[in-house]
Parts: sequence; C-alpha cells; structure tokens
Amino acid sequence: MKGKKEEYKYSIILTGKFKKHLKNLKKQKKDLKLLESIISILAKGEKLPPKNKDHKLINNYDEARECHITPVWLLIYEIVEDKLILILLASGSHSELF
Repeated sequence: MKGKKEEYKYSIILTGKFKKHLKNLKKQKKDLKLLESIISILAKGEKLPPKNKDHKLINNYDEARECHITPVWLLIYEIVEDKLILILLASGSHSELF
C-alpha cells in the first residue's frame, strides 16, 4: 500500500483485520495494484464503476459497503462522511469473509 502521494478526500484507516487479510493476499500473490486502484477511487470520493458491484451490507457490517475487486475478490469498507475517513475492514473471497 505504498506509492506516490495522491490527494484524497478521505483519510485511510486500515483495521487490524484488514492488515491480516492484506498479509494473506500477499502470500496468495494477489495483484495488489487492483486493490490499490479501488482504494484510490474510494479515497478520492469517486464512484466505482458498475463492474465492481458496490453495495451496502447488512447484519454484521451495519454501516459497511462491499465491492468486487475481481469476481471472487472482495473489499469491505466503510466511509464516515462527518470525519472524512475511509475505513478498510476486510478483503478476501466470499468464503473467507462470510
């Protein structure tokens, strides 16, 4: 999650769970540039393309949203507008997350 500094609307917060998932994604040799591009779009306050199937979650993730990085790779996140923060909650496959 390193690279050139961009201007973001939201500060990005990585939860402990997300950091653990990120470690697993690195071990799985996932293309983290795909994840970084989605995070960048979200942090800028822009809408994701329809192919990412961004939607609100219910139950355990009451205020959270989910989007597809690939058809089988998901990102669960939350945006707190009044504090201008993007909280990265989890990332992985459906079976790993639910």
